[in-house]
Amino acid sequence: MLKAYGADVKLQDAMGSPRDRYDITTNKMPLNPQRAIAELKELHALTSDENGAQRVAWTDTWIKARDWFRTKWQDLPVEQHYDAAGNNYITLKGESEKALLLGSHLDSVPNGGWLDGSLGMLAGLEILRRFTEEYNGRPPITIRLVDWADEEGARFGRSLLGSSAFAGTHSIAADRVRTDRDGARLEDALRRCGVEIDRFPEAERERQNAAAYLELHIEQGPVLERLHLPLAVVLGTKGVERHAVTFHGQEAHSGSTPMNVRRDALAAAAKLALEIRPIAKKYSDAVSTMGSLKTFPGIVTAVVGRCETTLDQRDLDASVLAAMNQEARDASLRFAQEEGCTVEWSRIWSIEPVPFHPTLVQFCQKAIEETAGTSHSLPSGPLHDAAEVSRAGIPSVMMFVQSLGGISHNKIEDTREEHLAFAITALDKLATKTAQWIV
Repeated sequence: MLKAYGADVKLQDAMGSPRDRYDITTNKMPLNPQRAIAELKELHALTSDENGAQRVAWTDTWIKARDWFRTKWQDLPVEQHYDAAGNNYITLKGESEKALLLGSHLDSVPNGGWLDGSLGMLAGLEILRRFTEEYNGRPPITIRLVDWADEEGARFGRSLLGSSAFAGTHSIAADRVRTDRDGARLEDALRRCGVEIDRFPEAERERQNAAAYLELHIEQGPVLERLHLPLAVVLGTKGVERHAVTFHGQEAHSGSTPMNVRRDALAAAAKLALEIRPIAKKYSDAVSTMGSLKTFPGIVTAVVGRCETTLDQRDLDASVLAAMNQEARDASLRFAQEEGCTVEWSRIWSIEPVPFHPTLVQFCQKAIEETAGTSHSLPSGPLHDAAEVSRAGIPSVMMFVQSLGGISHNKIEDTREEHLAFAITALDKLATKTAQWIV
């Protein structure tokens, strides 16, 4: 049986002083990045196989990871509960109800890496321990560590599921009927884990007293490695315009139809696939991807009569994103006309750019400089839970740590251990600065 996410679990502070609970050799228990790294390796060994991490949300392995995570904080003077969307909160109550949120996710993609999401969780836990010791279990403000449910969307195709419930941007009607590759419905998978999708709006209650949100994540790209830098402050998450673009031509026999009279839908689509590259390159941080293409009838002896493609465009600047989208639309019409075809666009999904809070961006930059000497700033192309938290009006910022080879969502995903230690230390400095700001 899987554990239901309905009941609160409260750990009373009846365990004696922090000095009774820890082996203290100095006046204050220091931050211990190596412990967090060791715990990351432990989680990897527990929930991975020869193909990589298998902590897909709403599966037994994900539940196993969450049960394991409980063993790492259960001796702290904290309260724990799951909200209505399955997000897991560990709360260290402070003198003030104003709360600093530290968040990430334990779920992974199939055959994923050992750091994506889990780094932020174990780093956040280490910082929670440090606050516990430094303030004898009662910091000036409340510290909350949150494990967002189903950040990846790997099984049902709906990313940021738990954090969208928190932010009030959920899409219950569309999401309840989503199915995985075996035909199981999202609504049923959630119910198996004690979560009712119709109760998602109740998760918005967790926003009460939330004063700031911090998230550490691997970069998942090659920029920092190419710059020979370990850490970066994230300026925000890029907006996304995602469309289905379908070209309509005329199916015809490939042997008997002259080249000059063909209405080849694939030819028009191919031109657009090449054109989106120079469009994106006009802007420094923009990206554009045609990631899928289907042809019909899809046989070697027929000219393509219909070509279905998908186009994903991203940038941190809303005006740049709009300009790229319009340029691609204009180009598609031009190429369709050149090939005797027509074209239609249908929006799959979109999200506006989410810039992070300027004060927290400054704090993050300073924390990185104090830790590693040099800071760098960049936008995030991948989406993260921090974007949903920021959309809810809560000041937020993210920190990136270098990814070796820029590889993620892969079993070879990796980061140098000294860079992981830098990241945990810098996040702790950022948390201290932010806590002082909240007070």
